[in-house]
Amino acid sequence: MTARFTRRPARTRSRLVRTAAPVAVAVTGALLLAGCGDQTGSGGEGGEKTAGSKAPLFDKLPKKIQDAGVIKVGTDAAYKPMEFKDGQDIVGLDPDIAKELGKQLGVKFEFTNGTFDGLITSMQTGRFDMIMSSMTDTKDRQEGLDDKGKKAGKGVDFVDYLTAGSSILVQKGNPEKIESVEQMCGKKIATQRGTTSHEILKAQTDKCKKDGEKPVSIEPFDTDDEARVRLKAGGVAADVSDFPVAANAAKSGKSFEVVGEQMDSAPYGMAVTKGNDELSGALKAALTKILKDGSYEKALKKWGVQDGAVSEAKINSGS
Repeated sequence: MTARFTRRPARTRSRLVRTAAPVAVAVTGALLLAGCGDQTGSGGEGGEKTAGSKAPLFDKLPKKIQDAGVIKVGTDAAYKPMEFKDGQDIVGLDPDIAKELGKQLGVKFEFTNGTFDGLITSMQTGRFDMIMSSMTDTKDRQEGLDDKGKKAGKGVDFVDYLTAGSSILVQKGNPEKIESVEQMCGKKIATQRGTTSHEILKAQTDKCKKDGEKPVSIEPFDTDDEARVRLKAGGVAADVSDFPVAANAAKSGKSFEVVGEQMDSAPYGMAVTKGNDELSGALKAALTKILKDGSYEKALKKWGVQDGAVSEAKINSGS
């Protein structure tokens, strides 16, 4: 991937947990009870006990997670191919990587669906142990700053596992002839609320005003799916979203195409509450293992995002 990436606000890609009907999905590690296999299915309260002590990295986990046999994960499952709903299951690259991490750690990863811009708050109030939701690792999020640079929370630590930039998605044929954000002054543009892509558009709006042009008319949505519906209907000239999502939307049908270059490439990270060094260390160690054994590369190839591969597990490498 060629690209750049702006700073995402300290809160998130765009997503609070939908309290009305949260969906929990357990991603099973390899060393569970015989016959459970390596599948995604409905998760219960804590799930079955694993044979975790036999897993190579089980002892690195916090005692609370060892006892539970489960890592609770917050996500916004509306970001295909990274994480999305297939019936009642949450599937995609992130759950597949979690399965491989589970084999090393000897626990299940139980995904719960929510809205992106509330995931960090929900984690820090104890709803989740971690977040895995295509979340960009930024200094603002690490330090707990809001989009105005003010302290808004404790902050998080990231274990970085992928690199991606933002891309421009347009209707097939590109009727508005847009190739860059610089051409968006005075146009209606969709995006997902609270994301790096949203920040790119806000920065371009300021630039348009400074240059004496009409500002970008930004239409932010809770999910990228909603933004694409608006684009497909012709209500906006483009949708700005993360490259893997935009590329998948263009590949999956005849309605869209990706134009221009990627913008603001940066790492996606698994987020844990600041100072939870046992969990972040265990995740980093597990990621290092799957980088070496080939299962990480296999998962990326399955979803067509191998260009975003990292070569080394790092913590807080975002800027």
